[in-house]
Amino acid sequence: DKPPVLLTGNGAPIANKTASLTVGPRGPLLLQDFVYLDEQTHFDRERIPERVVHAKGAGAFGCFEVTNDITQYTRAKIFSKIGKKTPIAVRFSTVGGESGSADTVRDPRGFAVKFYTEEGIWDLVGNNTPIFFVKDPLLFPSFIHTQKRNPVTHLKDMDMFWDFLSLRPESTHQVMILFSDRGIPDGYPHMNGYGSHTFKLVNNNNEFVYCKFHYKFDLEWSSGLLLKPQTILSAFTVSRTLTMELRNLKPTRHRGGTMNLVDNP
Repeated sequence: DKPPVLLTGNGAPIANKTASLTVGPRGPLLLQDFVYLDEQTHFDRERIPERVVHAKGAGAFGCFEVTNDITQYTRAKIFSKIGKKTPIAVRFSTVGGESGSADTVRDPRGFAVKFYTEEGIWDLVGNNTPIFFVKDPLLFPSFIHTQKRNPVTHLKDMDMFWDFLSLRPESTHQVMILFSDRGIPDGYPHMNGYGSHTFKLVNNNNEFVYCKFHYKFDLEWSSGLLLKPQTILSAFTVSRTLTMELRNLKPTRHRGGTMNLVDNP
């Protein structure tokens, strides 16, 4: 038999989805109305809290192909021969913004790759910059708090941001990159990816080397700042006008560009 169109969460058929059970035409609701309780229960729990960082992003499935022989460094089967292909999932993201924030803000970008290898899943977490603001992970929560809204005013607080950076001089290198043209890439396909962790590769002779993985994009380099070069003040700054244009006219530029590239390879 053809199944009914509407089902409850546990698969029971629904006779009426537009009216609750009541005691008479104007009476109170009945606690035995499972369809109503099922609907309200789902409604109360359907919102999944966003990530603390990297809340907004875009992902795609693809394929990793070995193009050079590195078996002298590792015996991992994913790199066993030239031409070997491994399915992957990639997620790009901004870092500090909420799920509804603009793609075009000046912010590092997340670059995470999941490899579905025959030896198990390998997750390579990374960003679009080869370095980071802090070295000690104990400082990471404090730094991220400076990227979020002030809990008193619920507004972005640049005083928090610059107070932290001024007290942690090891962040200078990352700040220099953030405020260069690379701070606002022209979409996710126009940026590099750098694995955050250092890996120990072991070959068939049990010899090891330390390695960091870098992904260099194949497209022509482009920065979001170069959409209107005449508005650029210098190599490291951009006018307030252009920044507002990027945020207001195309706040989902990076996510939309990724989808277009997937749909039209």
